[in-house]
Amino acid sequence: MAFGVIVYPDLSPLEQIEDYFKLCERYGFTRAIASLLSVEGDNDEVIAYFTRFIASAHEHGLSVSLDVNTNCLKRFGRSYDDISLFHQMGVDILRLDGSYGAENDYVMVQNPYGIRIEMNASSHRVEPELAYFVERGVGPDRVCTCHNAYPQRYTGLKWSDFLSKSKMLRKYPYSVAAIVTSHAPDTISLWGCNDGLPTVERLRDLPIDLQARILLATGGVDDIVIGNAFASEAELAALSEVAQPPKSLEDSQIYKEILAYGPQRPVFGPTKRLRVIAEPDITPIERETLFELVPQLDNGDSSEWIWRSRSGRLINSDRPIPPRRTEGDMFPVGSVVVVNDEYPHYSGELQIVREPIVNDGKRNLVARLAPGEEMVLDLIEANDLVEFIPYRPY
Repeated sequence: MAFGVIVYPDLSPLEQIEDYFKLCERYGFTRAIASLLSVEGDNDEVIAYFTRFIASAHEHGLSVSLDVNTNCLKRFGRSYDDISLFHQMGVDILRLDGSYGAENDYVMVQNPYGIRIEMNASSHRVEPELAYFVERGVGPDRVCTCHNAYPQRYTGLKWSDFLSKSKMLRKYPYSVAAIVTSHAPDTISLWGCNDGLPTVERLRDLPIDLQARILLATGGVDDIVIGNAFASEAELAALSEVAQPPKSLEDSQIYKEILAYGPQRPVFGPTKRLRVIAEPDITPIERETLFELVPQLDNGDSSEWIWRSRSGRLINSDRPIPPRRTEGDMFPVGSVVVVNDEYPHYSGELQIVREPIVNDGKRNLVARLAPGEEMVLDLIEANDLVEFIPYRPY
């Protein structure tokens, strides 16, 4: 998993971009993307600018991807069979805004400089090219993919189309990046648009870390890129939190209990993170159950009413959870509850309400899903691990 940013040399002074690179380095970002298509000046000026730009990015631990097309390469007297100029500039990745065709793109992919070629993951033409590369033994060190971003509101990818493209791309060994949008004030992006710059339309107005967690939870995305600039430091910090490794299973007392059930180590899916708003009266034991115990997972047999993790009850013999009355006859969708001692066999079980359920006094309300988190919940599959993280505005 890697995180990156797009910057706009035609719209921002290099000094401002370099300050942004410093922030990106602080929060663990490893990639910068810019377009070679829109910077003005003669060829020598443009080459000198991007040589300095790339050197600065490298100083801050960022690889650089330049967006190019066939006309752009022609401008510099280059084509698919000679990209030496970009090697001289220090480019790490060339993103093809337009293709030369599979056979010629294959020649470019085989360049002697180790520059990766990035294909447009949103294009309906990408699959035949990826298949062509695989047939010829091209490895993931030579090719990667990145989805488009859509500055005009209501024009981003349809959710179902994004999921089907993701499933298709997973047939190939090449990494996939998708683009999220910052909500910082006065951001800049393509063509003077100011409605954000995401890949998927339905994610456009969601908090940036939620956009990223949804994309990653689909299983179809490896890398996340912020499309507009400049994201706030708080947004960079929120994405940095998403990138943190999951809690250690081996150090968990629950994991030791699971292993005691048999000699075979369980096979778990990836960790998916849900942001929740804790209730003011949550007890220390309930807080530990919610935020500290791992693994939390659904065994694949939950009903349509609740997602349930049995993990907490495995260690709950000496962890009392007395009933605590919550107002209302029903728990609404998005309620996060812990089974209390009125259900002694199940005490400690953590559950998320998918359909309203009766508040019969046997469950304590400990948190609520933050707005929009239902989209992540819908993407959690059997044996996926779940971590709950506290909500914080930014």
